[in-house]
Amino acid sequence: MNDQESAGAATEPQPQPEAGESQLEAIRREKDTLQDQLLRTAAEFDNYRKRVDRDRRDQADAATASALTGLLPIIDDLERALKAPTGEDVESFRKGIELIHQQMLELLRKRGVKPIEATGADFDPRYHQAVVHESSPDHREGEVIEEFARGYMLGNRLLRPAMVKVAKA
Repeated sequence: MNDQESAGAATEPQPQPEAGESQLEAIRREKDTLQDQLLRTAAEFDNYRKRVDRDRRDQADAATASALTGLLPIIDDLERALKAPTGEDVESFRKGIELIHQQMLELLRKRGVKPIEATGADFDPRYHQAVVHESSPDHREGEVIEEFARGYMLGNRLLRPAMVKVAKA
């Protein structure tokens, strides 16, 4: 096979005018075939572009989630420090920690991070990690009694589940 024959074999056969068919009709059929191919190629390209855009967004979201996950232990430490007993001599220190805590929470909020409200909610394994189960006549079965570490979401993505104590019957 020569180059012309191999190139012709890779393309669709062109419509040949049938007996009694005008050359104009043959050209119209060829135009329709080429137009259909063009529309299909344009649709495939549009789907490819959308897929690449979606992949880029997913990669950016994953990178952001990874970076923000590193900040969460800092928030935990600040929350533990705020729960520590205080005296009058450490009040200014406590106010400083409260300011830092508020700044960190604001930074997370601006980045789209939201805390998961756990205490009093029903246990949901998608958002909560049960670290303790405790019998409690004052709470319903499966209710979150206490939160040990707050959980966080980035949009619809779970950054970290809330570590909780759950009531059992």
